[in-house]
Amino acid sequence: MFSNQVGKRSNKVKNDVERGAVKKFAEAIGDLHPIYFDVEVGRNSRFKNNIAPPTFPRTFDYGVIDRLNLPTKGLIHGEQTFHYERPLVVGEEILCYSEVKKYFEKKGNFGEMGFLVLESFGEDLAGNTIFSSTSTIVISEAVRKVLTK
Repeated sequence: MFSNQVGKRSNKVKNDVERGAVKKFAEAIGDLHPIYFDVEVGRNSRFKNNIAPPTFPRTFDYGVIDRLNLPTKGLIHGEQTFHYERPLVVGEEILCYSEVKKYFEKKGNFGEMGFLVLESFGEDLAGNTIFSSTSTIVISEAVRKVLTK
């Protein structure tokens, strides 16, 4: 169903690691470590600034992969992993994009399921990778039926 999308990627999109957004995200996930929002703690840390929680990149805009038309309802968020070269620092701008890594199907108890694997990246403005993440989107048989109509 999405095999023809493998290898396609989005254009890079600029994102800000904004102080208020980092604080709200940390509060929302219940991680109130002061490294995320206390200016003094950030200044005295080895990073010399506040940093974002490890899952904060979930909030970024990764652009649009041309002709990857996924529905807005019914998808299942499967596994997601993050790999960091260094933490995201509050106040920096980064460039983000995604690529379709693979697509496969499996028969299960609920019918034919599709598995779309996306790899996303965040780079500094010089093009150095800060993080990558891999996520799996599970496409149920019911959603597959809607997509093939």
